[in-house]
Amino acid sequence: MSSERLFREPIDLHTHSRVSDGTESPAELVRAAKRAGLGTVALTDHDSTAGWAEAGAEALVQGVTLIPGMELSTRVGWSSVHLLAYLFDPLDPDLLDATARIREARLHRAEQMVERIARDYDLSWDDVLAQTEPGATVGRPHIADALVARGLAADRSAAFAGILHWRAGYYQPHDAPEPLEAVRLVAGAGGVPVIAHPATRSQADLQLEGQFGELVDAGLFGLEIDHRENTAEGRVRLERLARRYGLALTGSSDYHGSGKPNRLGENTTSPEVLDALIARATGSEPVYG
Repeated sequence: MSSERLFREPIDLHTHSRVSDGTESPAELVRAAKRAGLGTVALTDHDSTAGWAEAGAEALVQGVTLIPGMELSTRVGWSSVHLLAYLFDPLDPDLLDATARIREARLHRAEQMVERIARDYDLSWDDVLAQTEPGATVGRPHIADALVARGLAADRSAAFAGILHWRAGYYQPHDAPEPLEAVRLVAGAGGVPVIAHPATRSQADLQLEGQFGELVDAGLFGLEIDHRENTAEGRVRLERLARRYGLALTGSSDYHGSGKPNRLGENTTSPEVLDALIARATGSEPVYG
């Protein structure tokens, strides 16, 4: 079967460009993937497909396979759960409506957080906008970049560990669909949903485990097991759940350019899993560079 594959290895199924909270354009990200030795890369910006066309055009130039995707924001109570969505129809009206509402909620959340932070620190909304690409999905990483630019944090990681940590008192959740609704939306758009880094000791992880039967029935394809934020014990649990429910296991970098220490290709997905993912999808096709 390997001789029939159109994509190349290694395979990294979770990356971000400046369309959301990465530091590189979609084209720059694809070029970085090529330099890193990747054969296949998925672009999974937060709640947006705005980078697909640029990344796809560059994938053809670089000879890299692009898997168009998105990281969809969802919530369990007060906790965030991220859902990776691959090869869905980017014009599906229900999914378009959901992502538009999520982006609007993210924007209002960011504005509220900056308003709170500004009471104690020299930070303004203009500082955040200066760190945000036009049309990008505004989020906490852009606030972090603004804090760094103002000298209030050493880097993004320090900003998240300090002022942007929920214990600091400035955190504000944003409205997003529950995971089950999000899985149904992605599957309904012909896409393939995978839960991102689902073993990080969060309360959402624990709450989500009881919903796996429903999630699988709704179309859940897999779990992102090989990710630097998953704990060792969590990976054991994910393997057990995958066996129980017949779920695929993926591995990815969650690359953000210089915005995070994550490196392209530090975790990868097997070609057999990508074969099954492509076979499941009906919404869109990979770009075979």
